[in-house]
Amino acid sequence: MSGHNKWSTIKRKKGALDAKRSKEFSRIIKEITVAVKEGGPDPEGNPRLRLAINNAKGVNMPKENIQRAINKAEKDPDNLQELTFEGYGPGGIAIFIECLTDNNNRTVSAVRSTLTKRGGSLGTNGSLSFLFSRKGIFTIAKDKINLEEVELDLIDAGAQDVDDNGDFYVITTEMEDFGKMNKKLEELNIEVENASLQRIPNDFKSVDTDTALKFLKLVEDLEDNDDVQQVYHNLELTDEIMAAMENE
Repeated sequence: MSGHNKWSTIKRKKGALDAKRSKEFSRIIKEITVAVKEGGPDPEGNPRLRLAINNAKGVNMPKENIQRAINKAEKDPDNLQELTFEGYGPGGIAIFIECLTDNNNRTVSAVRSTLTKRGGSLGTNGSLSFLFSRKGIFTIAKDKINLEEVELDLIDAGAQDVDDNGDFYVITTEMEDFGKMNKKLEELNIEVENASLQRIPNDFKSVDTDTALKFLKLVEDLEDNDDVQQVYHNLELTDEIMAAMENE
C-alpha cells in the first residue's frame, strides 16, 4: 500500500522550514496540561497523556521537561480552554485555527488582529466544516519500522494510506480509527515521531505565487502566537511556491 498524501508532504516540508522547537515544546506542554486535567497524571490510564508524551519524545523534549509539565499540571493546572477559528486569508484561501488559551478575550483579539493585518477575515464557526476532514496522521521514521512485515496489521487497524515522505512514512486513518491505530502501533513496539488528529483539506485552492507568499506570512504570524496550537489551510502549494518560500 503506497501513495502520495499531498497534505502530509506539505506539513513535513513546512515543518522542516519553520523548525521552531521552542514553539513545539510550548504546544506539547499545553497538551500535557489538558490531558492531565482530563484524565490524571498516569499515562498508563490516560491515552491522551500517553499520546502527548510520545509526541514530546518525537521532538526530543528532555524527560525532565516532560515530567515537570506533568507535575505542574497535577499540582496547579492552568485553566486552558480549546478554541477554534475559521476564516479566509488572501486569495480566498480557507484557514482553520486551533487554540489552547487561558484568556479567551486575548486570543480572539489577537487572532482577529492578525487576520485583518494580513488581509484575512474571520468567518462563522462551522462555516468551513465542509472543506476539511478530520484524519488521524502518524509520522514514523523509516528506521523504526519494517513496512513489509507490518503492512497487513496496519490495514487491519484502519490505515487508509501509507505515504513515503523521504526519511519518514506517514500513515493516514479515519478519525474514528485513530485510537485503534495508535494502540496497534504500541502493540507492535513501533516508535511514532508524531501522532495527531489533523484537519485535511478536501480540495485545494490555487493562487499565484505572490498571493501564496502573503498568505503564508499570515500563517507564520498566527503560528507565532503562543495560544495557537495548529493552523490548517487549503492552499495548493506548487513547486514554484515551495521554491519561492525557500528563497525568502
